[in-house]
Amino acid sequence: MPPAIRKVLVANRGEIARRILRTVRALGLASVAVHSDADARAPHVVEADEAVRIGPAPGRDSYLAMDRILEAARATGADAIHPGYGFLSENHEFAARVAQAGLVFIGPPVEAIRRMGSKIGAKEIMAAAGVPVVPGASLADLPLKESLAAARDIGFPILIKASAGGGGKGMRIVREEAAFAEAIATARREAESAFGDGTLLIERYFDAPRHVEIQIFGDAHGNVIHLGERECSIQRRYQKIVEEAPSPAVDAALRGRMGEAAVAAARAIGYVGAGTVEFIVDREGAFYFLEVNTRLQVEHPVTEAVTGLDLVRWQILVAGGAALPLAQQEVALRGHAIEARLYAEDPAADFLPATGAVALWRPLDLPGVRYDSGVEAGSEVGVHYDPLLAKVIAHAPTRDEAIRLLRRALAALGVGPIMTNRDFLLAVLDHQAFAAGALHTHFIEQHLPPETRRAARTPAHDRIHAIAAALWEHAARRRAGGPLPQSVPSGWRNNRWRAQDASYVLGGERVEVRYVAEPGDGFVIEGEPPARALVHAVDTRGIAVEIDGVRRRFAVAAIRDALVVHGPLGTATLAPVPRFPPAEREDLAGGCLAPMTGIIREVRVKEGDAVEKGAVLLVLEAMKMEHQMIARDVGIVKQVRVEVGQMVDPDEVLVVVEPREA
Repeated sequence: MPPAIRKVLVANRGEIARRILRTVRALGLASVAVHSDADARAPHVVEADEAVRIGPAPGRDSYLAMDRILEAARATGADAIHPGYGFLSENHEFAARVAQAGLVFIGPPVEAIRRMGSKIGAKEIMAAAGVPVVPGASLADLPLKESLAAARDIGFPILIKASAGGGGKGMRIVREEAAFAEAIATARREAESAFGDGTLLIERYFDAPRHVEIQIFGDAHGNVIHLGERECSIQRRYQKIVEEAPSPAVDAALRGRMGEAAVAAARAIGYVGAGTVEFIVDREGAFYFLEVNTRLQVEHPVTEAVTGLDLVRWQILVAGGAALPLAQQEVALRGHAIEARLYAEDPAADFLPATGAVALWRPLDLPGVRYDSGVEAGSEVGVHYDPLLAKVIAHAPTRDEAIRLLRRALAALGVGPIMTNRDFLLAVLDHQAFAAGALHTHFIEQHLPPETRRAARTPAHDRIHAIAAALWEHAARRRAGGPLPQSVPSGWRNNRWRAQDASYVLGGERVEVRYVAEPGDGFVIEGEPPARALVHAVDTRGIAVEIDGVRRRFAVAAIRDALVVHGPLGTATLAPVPRFPPAEREDLAGGCLAPMTGIIREVRVKEGDAVEKGAVLLVLEAMKMEHQMIARDVGIVKQVRVEVGQMVDPDEVLVVVEPREA
């Protein structure tokens, strides 16, 4: 290890901060975390040797605040900064300021970031280097009329992209001229919010390509190699959610051609460190350059799995001046790896991000499975950051085995009560087209429409989960004590025939459990059909209970007004029904309600306006994405209860529309 790097500050949060810290510790280096107010008790803060507050919750005031991050490095004596991905990782100004402060930037050279920071400029450089590029045009400084003319020259459908960033922010597909102006305005706002730069470009849109990327690595000694490809075609909202290595569509010959193009791209910009060259691949196997990500990718673990390499370790070594540990001919790919991104979101509601508590977090330890998570039991997922909770990575000798292993890990993962895309990920892995490797960027839209994106509830399983919850609560009351002496069994009644009851709401349905306690931890469960239960073990973390001869262990977590129960039959979130429920809130007819916590970015109507069904009433920004709130029916706007810049909570009434006949 070169002596220059002794203490690393990680200028990021969540799972990537924890991932970097893991390698920093393994190298025997000291570590520093930074955090916003929202992350004061986050796992990455706890795991670092030192931690520094850098501002309030919004990213622009904390994780994007260069001065505060550099001051944190000075205050702690850090001599290197690792930016992770997102936030400032591809900001050439930040990289330059790190160097000016006498610190090591664990990333590529400033000039490489600057040249690739503009997708427009990057395409020009790659075309000059002989790398095939997608036909497109820059919209920088172009008024709407000229922008539309450029789109016509390319031909619809076209793809609008933010020049300064990625991750689906500022990206829109436009299939017809009538939607162009609205898409441009929305994409520009989203790009400015996410990256501080509203510059856009447009490209020819391919309807069903594969998204394949090549991992590159360079050092300061002139060595550049690639580490194979990753298949990243399973996407929603232009964000990857399932990635694998190697690609089921790439043979050795195509891998060689794409690898050579990626290395040529890296050499064209004097690349040093870890980077990714992204391509689209059409049905005929032709590939086109998309962009260079001048950072570590979210999906880097699948490359680590099949190569057996620690890419963060390589980053730190190369940043310290070392040569690459391997030559191209020494790189070998072994087995198959698949990664699934677990998000807090509702797949059936257009993947609307979710906020809330992670009361239960129980990954199952399985050989060949890796969990890169940013949360633990007790974490809160707020509105200010990307809703990625964790990445689950499976590595096995074959693709079929990797799919089965990843499926097992996801199904066994206990997480709740926050809504996640776990069941949706399982549906992807179970689909026959995925098993066949028939992948493209519209896989989800083609094969998994909204109505298929949630697991169907099974009444028998719901009842078992409710029984486990009721008996766990029964034991909890016993542990808490009461007016009766401890020698009196829990559930004792002087009129023995009367059963205790517990009622829950599960998946919108009410489930009732009526039970009678018997000596020896046995219970008679009334209902149709009746059942017998025997509690084998119970504590604050869960319950082992035998129901009609089948013994299962359930993890249980209680938070506010919910119980999360997880076991072999899946995960259930049960809301206990109080004996004396409060009065129901008034249901406001015609109300447009906030689906989640967010900030009002645009209000398009005023009192007295007539609106048509589907008309956009306002725009809500949450988790760095814009969400259009639309009129549910034809009507007249009676009240507008919010204004631009206002923070709103879930179920808050935003606009009141009085229905009228069309």
